[in-house]
Amino acid sequence: MNNIQLVGRLTRDPELKFTSGNGMAIVKFTLAVNRARFDKNKSQEADFINCVCFGKRAEAIANYVQKGHRFGVIGRLQINKYIDKDGNNRWSSDVVVNDFEFMQDKTGNGNSNNSSQNIQQNDEYAEVYDEGDIPF
Repeated sequence: MNNIQLVGRLTRDPELKFTSGNGMAIVKFTLAVNRARFDKNKSQEADFINCVCFGKRAEAIANYVQKGHRFGVIGRLQINKYIDKDGNNRWSSDVVVNDFEFMQDKTGNGNSNNSSQNIQQNDEYAEVYDEGDIPF
């Protein structure tokens, strides 16, 4: 099973592009996701996770989410292998977003409970949990 749920903040505005062939929307963005701190004396650390989404969902993300917004995603991890211009093997990892939740409206006013949208309902993974809900 390859399922990932993340809640974090965008590190920059989403980058929306369209494929040249069929014009499908592709959006790329990076989420800064805090790590659990077991020692409260240490400073907070975060992982910076690249995400990608396709189609109508990609357009919705590009239209309603900006740098700094809190955002929840559900997707799968995809590892890509490629050869760089010098002939070296390289790998990249992305979360391919299947579902998401707006956790902050476009104006930046806190949680957007009234305007939050779930584009796709997935009963098993419908909720995106806040870090405070994790039992460890």
